[in-house]
Amino acid sequence: QLQFVESGGGLVQPGGSLRLSCATSGLTLAHYAIGWFRQAPGKEREQVSCISNTGESTYYADSVKGRFTISRDNAKITVYLQMNSLKAEDTASYYCAAFLVCGQAIVSSWGPGTQVTVSS
Repeated sequence: QLQFVESGGGLVQPGGSLRLSCATSGLTLAHYAIGWFRQAPGKEREQVSCISNTGESTYYADSVKGRFTISRDNAKITVYLQMNSLKAEDTASYYCAAFLVCGQAIVSSWGPGTQVTVSS
């Protein structure tokens, strides 16, 4: 089953930036839309962004719109999440998942996630 490994998290000050990566060893990434999710302690997992299989369409949650940018490199089998102007409320574990189409059911297993901590 398709599974990803997330990386790029860390500790950053408010207003700072991080770029997360979501990689898979599978060779069929180009067939899937990919979404980024996050889960803060004590909260439900929420979707923050999604990108279509071609990269032509993107979706952002209102809470990150204008600050986060999702992109993909199908040749490198990697999806990125550029996070700018980070806020304390962005602190969470971040995960990626695959869809046939953004907004439909997830068709991958959850990876280990990468921790993002925004704190001064």
